[in-house]
Amino acid sequence: MQRYFMKEKDFESADALIRVPDEHYHHMVNVMRMKIGDECYFVYSEGQTWRVKVREVTPECVLVSKEEFITKNSEMPVDVTLFCGFPKGDKLEWITQKATELGAFEIIGFPAKTSVVKWNDKKRLAKEQRLAKIATEAAEQSHRQRVPSITLLSDTKELIQRVAEYDVVLIAYEESAKKGEMTQLSRTLNQLEVGMRVACVFGPEGGLTPQEVQQLTETGALACGLGPRILRTETAPLYLLSAISYQLEMQG
Repeated sequence: MQRYFMKEKDFESADALIRVPDEHYHHMVNVMRMKIGDECYFVYSEGQTWRVKVREVTPECVLVSKEEFITKNSEMPVDVTLFCGFPKGDKLEWITQKATELGAFEIIGFPAKTSVVKWNDKKRLAKEQRLAKIATEAAEQSHRQRVPSITLLSDTKELIQRVAEYDVVLIAYEESAKKGEMTQLSRTLNQLEVGMRVACVFGPEGGLTPQEVQQLTETGALACGLGPRILRTETAPLYLLSAISYQLEMQG
């Protein structure tokens, strides 16, 4: 069933008819071709989810009624933020889509020293908007209660400042993988508790430099390997999100 993320505040009355915002009207009427009696989900900014039913369709608007409050929660028990060094091509779009489906709380890109792409402020803002749209569509498809926020940093200094705000910071570092250092990841995942804020840092195609890793570890970040194989920059974030999900959601 189609899901829409709503920016407007919820109505207090469960019987009140809700006017569908213009931004969703076109999709409901012209794409989904919804008619009176059809149902979908509305998700509000606080994560509240309602099953709603179409009550009226006109050339100007769609009116729906709230039918059922959905209590099922599909969000991760910890807030996982991905810090990704700017990769080439459309890889960041791929990461955003799949990471949203896997439960990422936030996705932050940064210009690592080995990043090939260079975006000025205008291009970076346009890219942010594009990624935000992709995240919204992926959150709707995967029945999330929230859309991950998207931020593209202008320099690496912001990365160092931001990671200090998290309870746990993991660095996916291929040198650790080469040395067989997988125990750090396992130990850390076993120590995670509900409500923690977790940051995971990934390099671009050229990886993170030893200097970048040192700067991060000086803030308390932990370098770890992601298994015995070296993963691509677009694969590593999905591996780590899947590992966290398995640890905290599949094993209870």
